[in-house]
Amino acid sequence: MSKAAMRGPQALGEAGPADLAKAVKDAARELGADLVGLADPALLAGEPEQKRPQAIFPEVQTVVVLGRRITRGTLRGIEEGTNWKAYECFGRRYLEDQFLARTVFEVVAYLEDIGYEAVPLFGYPKDLKEMGAQVRPGQPAPNVIPDVRVAAAAAGLGEVGLLGDFITPDFGPLQKLSLILTDAPMAFDKPRRFGFCQGCQACVAACPLAAADAGRQNVVQRGGQTWNELALDEARCALCANGAAKSRFPGSKEVERIPAACGRACLASLEARGLLTRKFHHAFRVRQPWSVDAFGAVNSGGRM
Repeated sequence: MSKAAMRGPQALGEAGPADLAKAVKDAARELGADLVGLADPALLAGEPEQKRPQAIFPEVQTVVVLGRRITRGTLRGIEEGTNWKAYECFGRRYLEDQFLARTVFEVVAYLEDIGYEAVPLFGYPKDLKEMGAQVRPGQPAPNVIPDVRVAAAAAGLGEVGLLGDFITPDFGPLQKLSLILTDAPMAFDKPRRFGFCQGCQACVAACPLAAADAGRQNVVQRGGQTWNELALDEARCALCANGAAKSRFPGSKEVERIPAACGRACLASLEARGLLTRKFHHAFRVRQPWSVDAFGAVNSGGRM
């Protein structure tokens, strides 16, 4: 039995949706989650077949979205232009493969301990394609990979920003997300609008490769939310030497922009506009940002 379950009510298997939702959220936070939201699977039923949670677990009653923060200091070395490894370890590999994965496992064990099935899902890149043979007519081929951003938006945790990254009021773009599909019937959280990107194009202005064009935006409607997403020049993003991280998963060409010039500009803008609930004694951006253009020329930046 998981530690959280041992300390929780023993009759949770008979609890109502609201009480069960509270118990699961409390347990998730106790087990290390910085973010936890409960999405209505019906909001994700219209997803493409390769991303639909119901294809993995047809009896799903609740989509649990769990997140762990990327600590702000993990980006400091990239912001200063002196160290990329801290982010690679603590913002990606250890965070996703160990810290967040452990929390997900423990919450799954908690749900099993109170009598519910729970399916843990890693937050894989959204561009991964099927890699197996269809085993039943009318069923998608493996692997079905739900979009964690869409589920998180449906769970009311935040919204998808112009760059396509997920933004929350606590951490801005600094979090990694995973999902749990469960047959536990819980009270859902509702999608919310935050307006993080409204009137802000800091990410566009920060890109030294001109990969982002504010005039080219796609309107996206998914998970009970509507948002605008920039039509990015992915070929230019793949050449970015400004902190962008290429996918570590074979078959994915997705570029992680959180540590890049555009992602760090997003964080600095959110802080400067007072849109984040978590406050620091000092601003994230204390110097003009450095940049490397398409020809390898370095702009060192300076004092703001």
